[in-house]
Amino acid sequence: MDGAERKRRVCAKREPQAPHSIMTNREAKRNTIPERVTLKKEIGLLSACTIIIGNIIGSGIFISPKGVLEHSGSVGLALVVWVLGGCIAALGSLCYAELGVTIPKSGGDYSYVTEIFGDLVGFLLLWSAVLIMYPTTLAVIALTFSNYVLQPAFPNCVPPYMATRILSTTCILFLTWVNCFSVRLATRIQDIFTVGKLLALGLIIAVGLLQIYKGNYEGLTPQVAFEFYKTPSVGQIALAFLQASFAFSGWNFLNYVTEEVVDPRRNLPRAIYISIPLVTFVYTLTNIAYFSSMSPEELLASNAVAVTFGEKLLGMFSTLMPISVALSTFGGINGYLFTSSRLCFSGAREGHLPSLLAMIHFKNCTPIPALLVCCTATVVILCIGETHNLINYVSFINYLSYGVTIAGLLYYRWKKPNLYRPIKVSLLVPLCYLMFWALLLGFSLHSEPVVCGVGLVIMLTGVPVYFLGVYWKNKPKCVYDFLEWATYLGQRVFFVVFPQIDPIEPITPTEWNEKSSITSKAAGPL
Repeated sequence: MDGAERKRRVCAKREPQAPHSIMTNREAKRNTIPERVTLKKEIGLLSACTIIIGNIIGSGIFISPKGVLEHSGSVGLALVVWVLGGCIAALGSLCYAELGVTIPKSGGDYSYVTEIFGDLVGFLLLWSAVLIMYPTTLAVIALTFSNYVLQPAFPNCVPPYMATRILSTTCILFLTWVNCFSVRLATRIQDIFTVGKLLALGLIIAVGLLQIYKGNYEGLTPQVAFEFYKTPSVGQIALAFLQASFAFSGWNFLNYVTEEVVDPRRNLPRAIYISIPLVTFVYTLTNIAYFSSMSPEELLASNAVAVTFGEKLLGMFSTLMPISVALSTFGGINGYLFTSSRLCFSGAREGHLPSLLAMIHFKNCTPIPALLVCCTATVVILCIGETHNLINYVSFINYLSYGVTIAGLLYYRWKKPNLYRPIKVSLLVPLCYLMFWALLLGFSLHSEPVVCGVGLVIMLTGVPVYFLGVYWKNKPKCVYDFLEWATYLGQRVFFVVFPQIDPIEPITPTEWNEKSSITSKAAGPL
């Protein structure tokens, strides 16, 4: 038996044959290995919207208000930063909608950049995402979850270090198990907790609007709001945008699971158009609610803005706030695990990561090895120490990858001008985004050269890894033997196989018009 055949065999332990009279129909169905193992299309429009909203609204809106206000220097400019941050995310999402229907692959930025610029640029983006970007973001959200859960038990002090780490790790392990067990269960959890986090923010907004109705809006009047307690430099304003971008990060995550979306050419852009304006609206109102009830000094002194807000206005019901934030961050962790594991899966399928990560469970059709890699990397970062200092690193790498991807959109139009694009945005959209992107990264690099430099170094460390691990084809036989043995062992342990890929073929204008006339019932369930 040659290596390729041995690599693809299913090493699942066979169940013993039961007598026909004893085995029930249900047992027979359960013990039958599916003839066709592939990723399941179980993400409709509703679930697609909740994936975007659930990934954006995680811990950022409860962490970033302090950083945005600190760097902007006034309440008025902070609100402007939040609104413009949402507008920039909307411009970027429009570009990603075009890329998503033109290159309908799972993997998001990585798949698009690899298709447009080649393997090296795609690998560098994949390397920085897998090594630091998504594990660090997951760690920050998990720590926010544990801090808010433990806050009622430690009302007068910071929760113990070990307690927060243990609870964060437990949460990540549990949600990793859920995502390994069932795609449907993971998306249902995402749906439920997305509604929960919108209700939590709705409570903050309602209380804030009530305060404004009572006349407590002095801090929001233009004369007071734009009264600077310190004069920010252009670099500081750029850092304020980076802080806001952390709260908006995740707007592109539906593009990571394109192959699991029902009718992606229809539901991908619809979900983007619905979700981004909704999140921008909610974020702006949430910050208005904060500033209607808290002075800038109170907000800057708070380590948990939502808890301080609840203690000041909700009285005996103030415990609702940490519970609501915990629910919000719990859903955020689930969403990040779901989508970031698909990035590992896509990278392995392209040959940029070990092939074991491109395999899925033969019954549950979930990418178990990729999920476990994401889980392990996050737990390691949790154990290293404080992760909040890495938010600027993550935001810088995020913005860098967004800019490279959207520049790729322009290059791809020049490279393949005759390729039919079901969605084709105006050239002003990517150009405006790239102008803002260049200014933001330039001023950020000038203001915080060490932070931005570390982000670039993290990305560039992938260059030697690419040439040794991917570009170098004639490795010693012992290396291939070890990889084959590890893949074989992984298949036996996790019961995983290579999935059968359902490629989404290029579509012609005539076919698109015919699909557009189909009813929503035929397009698939929400």
